[in-house]
Amino acid sequence: MRADVGVYWQLVKAGFRRQSYYRLAMLAGLISNVTFGFVRAAVLMSAVHANNGFGGYDRGTIGTYTWLSQGLLGAIAFWTMPDIVERIRTGDVAIDFLRPIDVQFAHLAEYLGRASCTLIPRGVPSVLIGALTFGLAIPTTPGPYVLGAISVLLAMALSFLSMFAVCLSGFWFVETRGLRSLHMICGTFLAGLFAPVHLFPEWLRAIAYATPFPSMLQWPIDVLSGRTTGLAAVEIVAVQCFWLTVLVGAGQLLLRAGRRKLEVQGG
Repeated sequence: MRADVGVYWQLVKAGFRRQSYYRLAMLAGLISNVTFGFVRAAVLMSAVHANNGFGGYDRGTIGTYTWLSQGLLGAIAFWTMPDIVERIRTGDVAIDFLRPIDVQFAHLAEYLGRASCTLIPRGVPSVLIGALTFGLAIPTTPGPYVLGAISVLLAMALSFLSMFAVCLSGFWFVETRGLRSLHMICGTFLAGLFAPVHLFPEWLRAIAYATPFPSMLQWPIDVLSGRTTGLAAVEIVAVQCFWLTVLVGAGQLLLRAGRRKLEVQGG
C-alpha cells in the first residue's frame, strides 16, 4: 500500500512539472482571468449597488466571490480533456489496464499536480490583482484558509473525476465531444461560475444542490472567503467528501464495464 502511495505521489509531481513547462500558456490564462475578472466584477458590483441585499452580498463579498472564482478557474477541470479520451479512442487504454496501479487514481494524481501548478502563476496573481483594484472582504483568522485549502483540493478532485466519468463514455460512443461540452456548460453554470448559486431561484438552486457541481466552485469559495464558517463549513467539506465517494465509485464501475466492453471488441 505504501508503495502505491509513493507511485501516486510521483505522478502528482510529474503532473506539476509537466504543467510548469507551459509558461506562456499560463501567462495567457492569467491575462484572460484578469480581463474577464474585471468585466464580471464590474457587472456584479453594479448589481450590488442597484439592489440592496443582493443575495446577502455587498461590495467586498461580491468582489471576493468574483476574484476567487477567477483564480480557481485554471485548477477546475471543466475545460480539461483528460488523456483517457485519446487512449480509449486508440485502444492504448488496454496497456493502462495491465499496469499495477489504478487507472482512475493515476490520472487523478497527475491532474492534481497540474492543477496545483496553475494556482501559483495564474490563481494567486488573479486574486491579488482583484484585491488591489476592487478590494476584497477576506477572513482575518486562519481557520477559513486551512479548511478552504482542503475544500479547494477536494473541488479540484471532484471536477476532474466528474469529467473523467463523462470521458469514459468513449468505451461505448465513437465521439464524446458533445457530452463533454454539455458537461462543461451545465457544470460551470450550476457550479456558480456566472453568478453565485445563492442568487438562483429556489427551484434552480434545488437542482444545483442535487448535483456535485456547487462543490467544485461555489462551496470552496464560500469556505475560503469566510462566508460560511464553523460547523456549516465543516458540513460543506463533508458534502464534498460524499460526492468524492460517489464519483470515485461511478468511475470505478464505468472502468470495469468499459474493460469488459474493450475485451469484447478487441479480445
